[in-house]
Order: sequence, then structure tokens, then C-alpha cells
Amino acid sequence: MGVRREASVLEVRGFTKKFGDFVAVDSLSFEVRRGDVYGFLGPNGSGKSTTIRAIFGLVEPTEGEIRLLGHQAGRPGGREGVAGFVDMPGFYDYLSARDNLKVLAAADRRKGEAPMTRVLETVGLLGRERDKVKTYSTGMKQRLAIASALLREPEVLILDEPTNGLDPGGMRDVRDLIRRLNEDGLTIFLSSHLLAEVEQLCNRVAVIGHGRLLAEGTIAEVVGGDNGRPGYRLVVDDAKSALRILESTTNVTGASVAEPPDGLGDEEIRFAVGPEGPGPVVRDLVAGGVAVLALVPARPSLEDLFLELTEERS
Repeated sequence: MGVRREASVLEVRGFTKKFGDFVAVDSLSFEVRRGDVYGFLGPNGSGKSTTIRAIFGLVEPTEGEIRLLGHQAGRPGGREGVAGFVDMPGFYDYLSARDNLKVLAAADRRKGEAPMTRVLETVGLLGRERDKVKTYSTGMKQRLAIASALLREPEVLILDEPTNGLDPGGMRDVRDLIRRLNEDGLTIFLSSHLLAEVEQLCNRVAVIGHGRLLAEGTIAEVVGGDNGRPGYRLVVDDAKSALRILESTTNVTGASVAEPPDGLGDEEIRFAVGPEGPGPVVRDLVAGGVAVLALVPARPSLEDLFLELTEERS
């Protein structure tokens, strides 16, 4: 993405929300920077929607603070420059898309004429804007929801599960729209439980479970493991000898024998290396009489990390 990363536009600091004795969100802290497509990832019931409602000022924190563009959420000025939706917004099915946007613009009471035609063109609904919303597909309604948020000409766009319930074509259309909006300068906060969506769209991510922060950072930092040192999978003819050599090599950490990959009967070792890379490791193994049959990068997926984190804390 070509957008320059700058200062924070959203700061969540120690946010806790309790409903009676139930703790929905527990001491949650993270930061969204200008230019991010920031993924807010967690399973259903993890506290994502409660957090978004608090960001919009619809839920009062039990403890902690949330600041948007320098303003405290829920206070005067707290929504200036910010727009979006939590859950799927409702529309009048018997009205056209354009008339629905007129109703929303009038309710917002903003000065000046709302950029109706421009936002309809941006989301790809120009030409269908006079059709009644009841004739729209789910994907078109999702794009109309994004159009309704863009009426406010925000700096920060907050989207809660924007591809929920869409078919693959609709998901692709919404993903492409999010990319274009970010390239045009919008910071986007994207809540989702869809791992592939977050991995494709986001440059930074927070993973939450049971209302607690489990991991935060760039995708590479979050899935990098072992402090971001590159990981490798090594297939050899003698795992015992290879492991002994790897454990004596200062460039290597975390060496362990793993199950062999499908279709290979030879033993596999996983390890991480420092900035020197895997070259010295291969030389040491060959010099020690170990046949190296395969060496491939072993970058874990966001799905691997997500399942590991949520299962550990369930």
C-alpha cells in the first residue's frame, strides 16, 4: 500500500466492559495508525462488537479510555472524521438506494450537500441507485452500507464484518472496494472472524479472544514466531544427527523433530535462523554427513496462529 504510516488515529487503552458480573472485554489496548487497514480478528463472542460499539460511543467503558482522532469516544467531537457501522445497517426496502442515502444524510444534519453521486460511484452502485433496495443482493446492500458511511467524508472508516453472508463474488467486490478506499487515503478498521480476509487486506492486526488481546502487530510480526526469526522445514535422512548439529549451531534456535510431510517418509526438522540465513546450516549438515533432501520456508499462516492462540486460552 502506498499510504504513508503516521500517527495514531484510534487509541484503545485498558478498555474493559462489564455487564453485571460478565466481563465482555478485559483490559484491551491497541493502536490504529493513519493509513492502516487494521484487522480486528476474533471468533464470534470474543468482544469485537462490544469494542466497536464503545468506539462509536454507544457503549460506556467500565474502565479505560478510547480516543478517536484525539477526541474521547462518546464525547463531543468524538465521532468527527469517523464513520462506519456495527452489524449490518438497516435500510428501507421500499426506497431506492439514493433515497435511503438522502434519509441518512438528512438525519446526520451535516452542513452542505451530501456527495451522493460520488459515493454511489465509488461503491459501484451508480446506474442502480434508483432501484428499490429490496431488489438488491446482499453484496449490493453491503456496498450501500459502505456508501452510507462515506457520506460523512470520514478520515477513518470502521467496518464490522463487511463480507458477512456474501458469496465469493460479493466478498471479492467488497475486498476490492476496501483496497481502493485505503489507496485513496482512508484509514480502515476492519472487524472480522474470517482469517483469509484479514490476511489478504490488512497490514496490521489485533487478535482477541474472550475479550482479551492475544496478539498485535503487522501480519509478519504476529505470525513470525520466535521473535520474527525466519522459520524453515528441513527434511533429512538422519534426523538424530541433524538435530545434534543444529543444536550446536549458534545461528539456529528452536530446532525440533516434527512429523514428516505428506508423501515423504523421511524425518523433518523445524528451526529458526538469524540474519545469516540457512546457508551456514546446510553447510554444517553436509560437512557432518547428513543428506539434506529438502529445505523450505515454514511461515505459519494467520489461521495457524489464530487457532493456537484461541485454543490455548479457551
